Amino acid sequence: MSWFVLVLSGVLEAVWATALDRSQGFTRLWPSVLFVVALVLSMGGLAFAMRELPVGTSYAVWVGIGAVLTVAYAMVTGAESASVVKLLLLGGIVGCVVGLKLVH
Repeated sequence: MSWFVLVLSGVLEAVWATALDRSQGFTRLWPSVLFVVALVLSMGGLAFAMRELPVGTSYAVWVGIGAVLTVAYAMVTGAESASVVKLLLLGGIVGCVVGLKLVH
C-alpha cells in the first residue's frame, strides 16, 4: 500500500509543479487552487509512505516520478523540446526508480 500511495504522490507532484507554472505566480485562480490541493495531497501521501519506507528511498522515488512526468508533460504540450538524449536520460531516471523498488 505504501508503494502505491508513494507512486500516486509522485504523480501529484507533477500536477502541482505544472499547476505552479500555469498559475503565473499565483495570479490565476484555478491553477493556484489546483497547486494547493495537489501539493497537500502529494505531501500527505509522501508522509504516509514514509511511515513504512525509508526516507531516502521515498524521497528519491517521489521526486523521480514527479520530475519525469513533469518533463514528459511539458514535451507533449510543446512547452519543452524533446530529444533522444532527453528521453534516454528520463528513461534512466525511471530505471533508477524501478531499481529502488526492486532492492527494497
